[in-house]
Amino acid sequence: MSQEALNTELKTAKKKSAKPMLWISMISMTMFFAGLTSAYVVSRKREDWVVFDLPTSFYTGTLLVVLSSIALFLAQRFIRQNNRQASSVFVLLALALGIGFVFFQYQGFHQLKSVGLFFTGPESTVSTSFIIGITFMHVLHVLAGLIVLLVVIYNHFKSRYNATEMLGFELGAIFWHFVGVLWIYLFFFFYFIR
Repeated sequence: MSQEALNTELKTAKKKSAKPMLWISMISMTMFFAGLTSAYVVSRKREDWVVFDLPTSFYTGTLLVVLSSIALFLAQRFIRQNNRQASSVFVLLALALGIGFVFFQYQGFHQLKSVGLFFTGPESTVSTSFIIGITFMHVLHVLAGLIVLLVVIYNHFKSRYNATEMLGFELGAIFWHFVGVLWIYLFFFFYFIR
């Protein structure tokens, strides 16, 4: 077998394994957050549990992450139609909205702190430690998603995606949509289970 044929075979194998590996990692992340939210539910029975309203910034952040996901969906759709200009606008919009989401999560942490709810220390409570800890872990995943979006944008502007070559874009979009759906789950979980 020639080196060129071997390289082609390796690229094909890599493409076939990329999506399953991504799905496996997302399943493990889902299990991680399921464990955290289960611990939250169990801890609600404690006598020192404090009920509080979600920061208003979390509402704004939720809207931004949904809009970001929609923008990335539209970017992917325009790439499939070979409309690079429209795709460029929407992929950059997805990134900007994602950054806005992280900003409003940060603002939410400050809103909690301003009303005397802390993550650690003598003034912290179990409930605030949970909500801030779980939200912070999600923000770390969103930061990973922003890095993925930056890679997608870089490759997009290098013209590596088109109607027939979309794997990298698809993988980035799947991960970004996943972190968005994960936040929506966490938001409604915290909203309804206090």
